[in-house]
Amino acid sequence: MTSTVDPFNLPQRTASNDTEIDREALARLLIEIARNVDPDYRAQFEAVPTADPRMETLRQLLVSREISELSRVTHLLDEPEQLAAAVGDVLPSAAGRAPYAQLGEALAPAVERAVQRSIQKSPRTLTDILYPVFLPAIRKSIGEKIDQTFQSLNETLRHIFTWHGLKWRLEAWRTGASFSAVVLKHSLVYRVEHAFLIHRNSGLLIAHVTAHNATSEDPQLISSMLSAIQDFVKDSFNEKEQSGLDTIRFGELRLWSEVGPFATLVSVIRGNPPEELHEIVRDVLLRIHEESSQALEQFDGDGSQLASVEAQLQTCVELKQEESNDGFPWLVAAVALLLLSLAGGWYFLSWQSAQRWQAYVSRWQAYVSRVEAQPGIIVAEQQVRDGQFYIAGLRDPLAVDPQSLLSGTGVDPAGVHSQWQFYQSLEPEFVLKRLTASLAPPDSVRLSIVDGRIVAEGEAPDTWISRARAAAQQLSAGGPVFDISGVRDVSPQVREAERWHAYVSRLETQPGIIVADQKISDGQFYIAGLRDPLGADPQSLLSGTEVDPARVHAQWHFYQSLEPEFVLKRLTASLYPPDTVRLSIVDDRIVAEGEAPDTWIDRARAAARQLSAGGPEFDISKVRDVSPEARAAEHWQYYVSRLEAQSGIIVAQQSARGGHFYISGLRDPLAADPQALLSGTDVDPARVHAQWQFYQSLDPKFVVKRLTAALSPPKTVQLSIIQGRIVAVGEAPAGWINRARAAAEQLSADGVVLDVSQLRELNLAELNHLRQAIQTTDIFFSSGKVVPGPEQTPVLDRLADQIKEFAQSARNSGVTARFMLTGHSDTTGRETANASISAARAETVRALLNKRGVAPELLLVRGAGTFEPAVPENSLTGSSTNRRVSITVNLD
Repeated sequence: MTSTVDPFNLPQRTASNDTEIDREALARLLIEIARNVDPDYRAQFEAVPTADPRMETLRQLLVSREISELSRVTHLLDEPEQLAAAVGDVLPSAAGRAPYAQLGEALAPAVERAVQRSIQKSPRTLTDILYPVFLPAIRKSIGEKIDQTFQSLNETLRHIFTWHGLKWRLEAWRTGASFSAVVLKHSLVYRVEHAFLIHRNSGLLIAHVTAHNATSEDPQLISSMLSAIQDFVKDSFNEKEQSGLDTIRFGELRLWSEVGPFATLVSVIRGNPPEELHEIVRDVLLRIHEESSQALEQFDGDGSQLASVEAQLQTCVELKQEESNDGFPWLVAAVALLLLSLAGGWYFLSWQSAQRWQAYVSRWQAYVSRVEAQPGIIVAEQQVRDGQFYIAGLRDPLAVDPQSLLSGTGVDPAGVHSQWQFYQSLEPEFVLKRLTASLAPPDSVRLSIVDGRIVAEGEAPDTWISRARAAAQQLSAGGPVFDISGVRDVSPQVREAERWHAYVSRLETQPGIIVADQKISDGQFYIAGLRDPLGADPQSLLSGTEVDPARVHAQWHFYQSLEPEFVLKRLTASLYPPDTVRLSIVDDRIVAEGEAPDTWIDRARAAARQLSAGGPEFDISKVRDVSPEARAAEHWQYYVSRLEAQSGIIVAQQSARGGHFYISGLRDPLAADPQALLSGTDVDPARVHAQWQFYQSLDPKFVVKRLTAALSPPKTVQLSIIQGRIVAVGEAPAGWINRARAAAEQLSADGVVLDVSQLRELNLAELNHLRQAIQTTDIFFSSGKVVPGPEQTPVLDRLADQIKEFAQSARNSGVTARFMLTGHSDTTGRETANASISAARAETVRALLNKRGVAPELLLVRGAGTFEPAVPENSLTGSSTNRRVSITVNLD
């Protein structure tokens, strides 16, 4: 056989780097195989050198790596320990990536067999696991069943021999129900009025739903009180954490509490509810936890992620049972009797009955049309079947009762079967009623409907306005617009600001007062400006403004107003016009009329010239000159003699010249005012020219006044004058005694003796030791609690005794003690909530100390929140140590 294939030469190429196979060796081996298979190819490959025909070489070149890997895997499978280690490395990752359904099907048989073997081997293990879970539930279920049995038995015995009991026995026989079930149906009348969902750990209110026409106070306050009652009972009787109050009864009201993992559902029920209601409420709480478990667990006061909870709670407040008003079916008995007595006229009665039925159906259609026209009611389906009327749809709880609309329609209520599902209508009148019930607007706020919008007008505190804004945001999703722009904020701060501005406006209208600056800062009022001494007292103008004078800080600089009435008063005070001269204001001019000595007229002219610079004109042209010079000289000498007899006044020179009197000398600032002594001397003050040089008199009574003002001696020190000497007697701190000794050395140079030898140093060592003990005491709290635990009772008792002892010792030492209680919290939760809980803790400690005999005026409180931690929060004891109340002692 001859081949037509042309001879070729083997290309010379180096082995590629992308594989471990030697391509050149492989090619040579394939050529050798071709030569052995077909000798005709031998001549065509003469140029190619022959190779050793070993098939092993081909196997090594083609599958050497696979052979090595298979050997390694075979060795791994033969070694159980290495295989277990390898599978353990990849098993968690494989289980995490596997589909849950397939993984469950694969693991279910093995897990079931393991559980069965474990139970067969040790049944007590499963019993110990399930005992804490099932025992409380079984115990509670048995208790409720026993309560239900006793409740049924009690109502049955109470009505067994009554007229109602006879009728109910007939109804039980007719319907096939048990007599006790019929008794409970008619006797247990109840209504669920409120539903509170409370966070289990923090006690914060998550949601609150109220039934129609049910009223209550602040839901948040009620929630806090319920949590406080549960905490009080647990702390007082050492109850377990998972237990809680089950039932509280007050008159016709019952509070049923159902506890869940993260929240507690409290139902307020009026009347006598059946025990089966427990199961309904418990199912609602279970659905809430199933739908919002994560949001409930992470709840910190923000209920935005739990908006759907209110819809679940609404099903609770819709639960009720009212007294049946159905009377005896006299119409049915009359129709039956009529049919029996008129059997012979069956055809006539059939026709007449058909006519009546047609009219009856017409009345039914009229009733349906009437119901459809009612706001808040949506008829979804209505039909007539087998002589009965059926109607179903949606009804707002605030809408009119469809049953009441049957009155006057001629339709028998017994033949009407209605099924209404409650919903919340978005019609403005119903939204207005709900807003009025939930927001409880004050009397000063009026809610009305204007052009399909709900408008609030009036004034209210800022807390109510904030709640109204939140309600407006909720309504904006699909309901009518709630406009609260017409409500004015009348919170205490705003009202105080309005009163303050009214007072400032009143000041600005007063003559002689110029307001330069006024502001409100940190609840305090500040005002500054100019005030004429003759103007109205700004402090007296506070009367009637309801502004607290203790919070007003005023700074007035005196000036002389140029208004005519003030200038007139100053002229009258400085000129002392005689009785024959009358000063008055005429057309903004000051006019003097009458007669006076020439000296007075000269003084008046001088005053007129001074006023002309910028004040009103002083006209003295109508004053006639009359001058008794001799009488004036006598009065002057009497006045000089009176001055010379005064302590602290030294008359150096006095003279009368040209009808004027001149006097000069020395005067102690604490001495009597020479100008005031002119009163009653008949000396014209305008004619007296005095020049007094101030000096410090060494009279002991003046020296004592200066020492009292300069040294401010404590209440335990008394300064007195004994035989011309000033003696200090009593106890005082060492610093004050040193100041008194320095003052004594200064006075000794002037010849005045200040005896401080009888002063004793006040010993405050005992006070300092007790002060340190008080300030190192802290009252600690559990997380989220505002009442300290029972372990803090000995600490509070000891602290109260120390505070009372320190206050009494401070009073004996002449000082006043004040104690600042500062509340602290950890960083768990929102900052605003932490600030509130820290202040509440301080108030609680204040009340507990007051209960132990500490005077309340000695205790001050403040809340520091998380801003003053005792230790860092990231430390081992950070959170528990920072939940505390600390005490600071101050001495006044």
